[in-house]
Amino acid sequence: MKISKEKIREQGYRLGLDLIGFASIERFKDAPENMHPAGIFPEAKTVIVVGKRILRGGWRGIEEGTNWISYTYFDYHGLLNTFFIPEPLYQLACFIEDYGYEAVPYYPGVPETHMSVKPLRKGQPSPDVNLAIRIAATCAGLGEIGWSKVFLTKKFGPRQRIHAIITDMEIEPDELVKPGTICIKCMRCVEGCPSKAIPHIKENKKIQIKIENNQYEWADIHFGRCTLSYHGGDSRISPFIHKDFPGWNIDASKQDFSEEAAYKFCWTLSTGRWRKTNEFPSGYIIEGHAMLQKWGEGGSYGICGSRGCMRSCFDYLEQRKNVEQTFKTGKFIKRKRWILPYKVSRK
Repeated sequence: MKISKEKIREQGYRLGLDLIGFASIERFKDAPENMHPAGIFPEAKTVIVVGKRILRGGWRGIEEGTNWISYTYFDYHGLLNTFFIPEPLYQLACFIEDYGYEAVPYYPGVPETHMSVKPLRKGQPSPDVNLAIRIAATCAGLGEIGWSKVFLTKKFGPRQRIHAIITDMEIEPDELVKPGTICIKCMRCVEGCPSKAIPHIKENKKIQIKIENNQYEWADIHFGRCTLSYHGGDSRISPFIHKDFPGWNIDASKQDFSEEAAYKFCWTLSTGRWRKTNEFPSGYIIEGHAMLQKWGEGGSYGICGSRGCMRSCFDYLEQRKNVEQTFKTGKFIKRKRWILPYKVSRK
């Protein structure tokens, strides 16, 4: 039995999703094999990309420098990514399978590296295949990738998380969003990024892809600096570091870590345990980071809170009315933004 695209979209909205877009498998023809939907489901005909908003208020505590739990628990890798989206996503996949089409619910894994593993079957890619979920969302007509490489929609700007369903049901794809429709390359993300991970457009460091007749581009991000800042390696961004390490003097903008090295550095120090002593009674290496990671539900934690790439971005786009959802209280950034000294003296 055939089911219309409109019926699937209607069901997704009824289940609580905010964004639903459809991409034909042909739009992925230039994708690397370890990022191609057919690597997961060879008979795939359509990728349905869904999303749910990140609450603007989820960032309020980080913006004010007073509360980190709300964002990590609800809007980063906590309930939004591990429950609020997967539950309706799964129900929508069930809805499709009720009509006799196979539906693969896809959780947006972000592998930092691909291991050298031989394919398990001849002619197939090696494990583990992961979609580039932001490119998939662009293919599904939900929006475009902004200069900071954050995915933008006309409804919320950068304020959403996205997942997908891969199905063998052939569905007419949605129209692509033209490049430059949402991201106007204002460079607010560059100015707001504390780790200087986003190059200015004048530096001409960029990545380009083509989908049908549209060419999309974004900055070639320094992911080592981004990761170091985001996951708690920068003492200017984290209020928790100097409590346990008053001599920690790391400014991420001056570092040249690789992404892998930054993850290894931050996660070991943030989530690791040590013996309990009078000096460190909790037994954690950086107690504040470890507590946040526990609130992360899915295991991750956010310290920087996307200061430039998301907060600066949506604040500016809302002021220009370049996104549909705006707020009666006006600007999000209402006060002078805080940043800590990277170096403090031990008392």
